[in-house]
Amino acid sequence: MENADIALLLVLVVLLPVFFAMGWFAARIDMKTVLKQAKTVPTGFYSGLDALVDKNTGKAARNLAEVIDQQRGNSQATYDLHLILGKLYRQCGENDKAIAMHKALLESPDTVGEKRERVLYELGLNFKSAGLVDRAEQLFNGLKSGNMAKEANQVLLSIYEQDRDWQQAVDTAQSLSHDEQTYQFEISQFYCEMAQAALFRNSFDEARQYVQAALAANKKCTRANMILGDLEQKQGNAEAAIAAYTAIEKQNHAYLGMVGEKLYDAYQSLGREREGLDVLIGYAKTFPHLDLNGVIYEKSLLLHGEVAANQIIGELVRAKPDLNGVYRLLGVQISGMSPERKADADMIRGVVDRQIQKSVMYRCRYCHFKSKVFFWHCPACNKWETFTPNKIEV
Repeated sequence: MENADIALLLVLVVLLPVFFAMGWFAARIDMKTVLKQAKTVPTGFYSGLDALVDKNTGKAARNLAEVIDQQRGNSQATYDLHLILGKLYRQCGENDKAIAMHKALLESPDTVGEKRERVLYELGLNFKSAGLVDRAEQLFNGLKSGNMAKEANQVLLSIYEQDRDWQQAVDTAQSLSHDEQTYQFEISQFYCEMAQAALFRNSFDEARQYVQAALAANKKCTRANMILGDLEQKQGNAEAAIAAYTAIEKQNHAYLGMVGEKLYDAYQSLGREREGLDVLIGYAKTFPHLDLNGVIYEKSLLLHGEVAANQIIGELVRAKPDLNGVYRLLGVQISGMSPERKADADMIRGVVDRQIQKSVMYRCRYCHFKSKVFFWHCPACNKWETFTPNKIEV
């Protein structure tokens, strides 16, 4: 046994250089193949890649157009390059060229099956980018049963959101839903849009159905309870309105500041103004970041007079001082100052007010778009419910 082992070891030692030589030879063959193929790639292709790295899409498009002219006999290369070049034209805003490029590709006898679906998808994006939304929608609807169904439905969803076709948006989002992404959050917002429109038309039953659908899709949809509170208040159901507004505390208390005055009005319609004010003060003390100081001061002044209102707002501002609070506190204290100090306080208050106008606003948590106006649907990134519900210093 020992002699056999020694013999096997000797054989391996002898063959080791042979294996090494074979590996070296194979590597050389592969390298030669790579170098040969690299030489066949047009220089314009590398120039186009370099332009893309530099984010110069116009130059990249010109270079790739030259490459296409050189690759007329290679159908696969022509297909890929036409597809890419059309996308580059679209990114450059040259939608007419992009449309022409992809239409020409559709006329090729080699563009069949999955290739054809991909070109139709890109053509639909070209139409959408050019503002020809109806033609884009028609193309994407034709792709809903093929390999590009998911991508087509995603673009259709953005089209329906843009056109405010909320029922179509609901249907499309439901078709896109799966275990990893259910779209229930977006669906609840679509129903809220329909509920808001119905409430504006005084179609109360319809609005209630949409609110219920929104809450069924997302039980934490604060917007649905806001609309429900408005609906109940319009129909004279103050107790139900209070229940809807106060339910927001369990959903997301940050949105309570958006219904502060409406909640007080509901209590007032029942003759329970003091109770309503106490509820708002309680919220402000529990959640100091809420935008409630303005309505609290206004209602305190009405119910308790200037001295008590000044004391209440002073305590709230000192608990969490910010620019808005400082501005309001100066306004409260300015009446008791001497003429000289009052002039200085007026000046300081003016400076604070200018700073508030510049830096206190709503901001999208996703893309950081800033606005003086609150949006449920961010106009910059098209995300839903990403705006801070209370104005912040930005």
